[in-house]
Amino acid sequence: MSSVIFHEHSTDDRNLILEVHLNSERSLNALTKEMIDLILPRLDAAASDDRVKAVLLTSAGEKAFCAGGDVVNLYKSIVNEEGSSFPVDYFTAEYTIDYRIHTFPKPFICWGSGYVMGGGMGLMNGCSHRVVTQTSHLAMPEVTIGLYPDVGASFFLNRMPGRTGLFLGLTGNPIYAADALFLGLADRFVDAAKLPELISALVAADWSENAYTSVTRVLRRLEHESQALYRSDSPIQDHFEFIQRITDQDSLNNLIQAMDQLESQDPWIQRSKKAITHGSPLSVNIIAEQLQRCRHLSLKEVFMAELELSVQCCRHREFPEGVRALLVDKDGKPEWTFKRVSDVDPAAVQKFFESPWNSAPNPLAAL
Repeated sequence: MSSVIFHEHSTDDRNLILEVHLNSERSLNALTKEMIDLILPRLDAAASDDRVKAVLLTSAGEKAFCAGGDVVNLYKSIVNEEGSSFPVDYFTAEYTIDYRIHTFPKPFICWGSGYVMGGGMGLMNGCSHRVVTQTSHLAMPEVTIGLYPDVGASFFLNRMPGRTGLFLGLTGNPIYAADALFLGLADRFVDAAKLPELISALVAADWSENAYTSVTRVLRRLEHESQALYRSDSPIQDHFEFIQRITDQDSLNNLIQAMDQLESQDPWIQRSKKAITHGSPLSVNIIAEQLQRCRHLSLKEVFMAELELSVQCCRHREFPEGVRALLVDKDGKPEWTFKRVSDVDPAAVQKFFESPWNSAPNPLAAL
């Protein structure tokens, strides 16, 4: 069975809603190169087809929308195929589809129910209408595998309130529905059981007027009907002042030291402390540097910068070692290149920000 299923829902006024359904429930719909290659041409066709009024992005199963990118196959290509072109090919394709969704000329709805992590965040954040449910669990936990938040996170983390983007990039803390709305990562909360009703409402909508208005009207009604299930607890918003205070340091080393010296019984703070002190010290430095470098870049420039950094991560040992420990051998004991953030050599960090192609053009230059 195909890893992506396409449904063309005929509307009552003889238009079409294109549903793009990620169909790999067993892998929590992890985004593969095959999926991307199937989706991109259908998006190109939908963009130029006047009958298609909107695109709906859904997924198989109730557990995850998309729990990440294809990191296991990336790992295999790195350790088993020296000089493999797969990392360049994969990240180029992944960032191309993310950018295509960001710039799509019609309403693009993401049903972000269940786990939305890594590559799933990249797909969701480009959509014009991002829906979370009572089961939504968003995160960018790349620090735990020796990577950094990519798929456009260098853009959207920098645009979150205060320094929450930096803090979440360094800790990978989970983000649930209320916090997703607070951070600007989602637009609507809808009951997870209402997906069939959403499709029916889109089919019955009046598409003779502005398509974005039609989608917004449907989602507004469903959101209103879902309020009884909405949980307003918002730990990131509740800890906003703490995040601002702990990240207001003269250096990254001071920030990590402040986290390490924290004494708190607050489970959310304890989880943050564990994540930032157990993740890759090299990644912690790369994350902070990448966010600073991308602070004022355009979306296209961000994806180009991320491609260079991601390819470099595949050429160094930290990322494959993190994947090995967490996802392959699953021993939970990565041998990081540096033991502590304060041990990280600044020259080692700078090597990750050198272009892998020297004077050759970036593969995303034509976006």
